[in-house]
Amino acid sequence: MAGSERVGGSRPRRVGFALANEQFPPGALVEGAVAAEQAGFDLVWCADHFHPWMDNQGHASHAFVVLAALAQRTRRITFGTGVTCPTFRYRPAEVAQAFATLGALTPGRVFLGVGSGEALNEVPAGGGWGTYRERTDRMVEAVQLIRRLFSGQWVTFEGRYYQIRDAKLYDLPPQPVPIYLAASGPKSARVAGEHGDGWISFGDTPLQPHVRAAYEEGARAAGKDPETMPILLEHYVVVGGRAEAEEAARYWRFMAVPLDLLSIPDPREIQRKAEASVTLEQVYAAWPVSEDPQVHLAALERYFAAGVTDVIVHSGQQDQERVIRFYGEQVLPLLRRAG
Repeated sequence: MAGSERVGGSRPRRVGFALANEQFPPGALVEGAVAAEQAGFDLVWCADHFHPWMDNQGHASHAFVVLAALAQRTRRITFGTGVTCPTFRYRPAEVAQAFATLGALTPGRVFLGVGSGEALNEVPAGGGWGTYRERTDRMVEAVQLIRRLFSGQWVTFEGRYYQIRDAKLYDLPPQPVPIYLAASGPKSARVAGEHGDGWISFGDTPLQPHVRAAYEEGARAAGKDPETMPILLEHYVVVGGRAEAEEAARYWRFMAVPLDLLSIPDPREIQRKAEASVTLEQVYAAWPVSEDPQVHLAALERYFAAGVTDVIVHSGQQDQERVIRFYGEQVLPLLRRAG
């Protein structure tokens, strides 16, 4: 399997598939996970949204429920969220209980992806919102509390934002579920290195020297070796040509707009801003758009060569089966041979 391959004999080379719960209904997400496992992917992640990014995406099923369903339909593949905000609409103890249960059901196959959140998920659900500093501080405190609960001990926690007294998780996996932190800039990357078991990133973020250095500094400051920590990267692709690329870009147009969208709670407004700001060509300009497996392989190899361990393939085109089948039959075998 691709999961056994390592870069230079040390770094893993795993390929995952993104289950976009913003764009597809829950049943399709579960079937996508089953198909991805059969095709030879190593992992899947499910987005964790209350609202989709844009209104036209049309879906937002509960990630924890989807993961529980796919856990019962798969046997090998690793899975988790990309990513959960454990601070406003969720309480950290609830997240800890959910992922401990998933880990107990499927030992060694679950990870928890964590981020500081987007307003479109937290505000409409009644959770509230905060500045970047508050969101980051809440996330760090939540991760500390979740780790304490994963220990299986009785926990009393008096934090700035969260307080619990005499709490214990009774159903735990054999080993704690790893927690990976999402980060895109140097400040958040340092936090991810310091407080995460790994780093969730996007696009060329891990290839930017100043961001990568901040992540590694954070890990070393916490007494960890960044070379042993996974780096997960979300990688957008299109299997096809211009028509498929434009189809995908209509659903993911917001990605080419600056990140002030994080603070907009209404997906209709995000869609209006995106449609007024960028062309479809601008959205997919940096994506591999091709039916040539060598093009897709080269994109994967570029990230692996830079030390990324897990590349999560994400396609916004409606025909997800085509993407999974193409990678399973043509791209992943090339990657294994190249390794």
